Amino acid sequence: MSRRIAIVEDEPAIREIVRDSLVRQGFEVQGFADRRDAQAALASRLPDMAIIDVGLGDEPDGGFELCRWLREHAPALPILMLSARDSEIDIVSGLRLGADDYLTKNVSLPHLLARVTALFRRVDVLAQP
Repeated sequence: MSRRIAIVEDEPAIREIVRDSLVRQGFEVQGFADRRDAQAALASRLPDMAIIDVGLGDEPDGGFELCRWLREHAPALPILMLSARDSEIDIVSGLRLGADDYLTKNVSLPHLLARVTALFRRVDVLAQP
């Protein structure tokens, strides 16, 4: 069974590029353009990982809010922030709110895929008795 990844990104081109790359790697991917739609869908079925942009449409910190909500509802869920916001305060804020990793959008697709794989590897190790 393939792992499910939710990508929450308000820029359609970026959402599709990342989605297509993940699908080619065998992941099932569901994309969302804003926090509200993502939260409504994820409340009924959590993914195996979430990749979230910080700024989502009219919510400059919508991704941070979604990260906090996901961490409350799924403490072990791997969360990767993927954002153009690259200030130290944004990176530290994302990690403090519960993200497992924070990458900026200038990251290469191979680097992003390697981070996704590394997060799942850690999940698998922690799941073993």
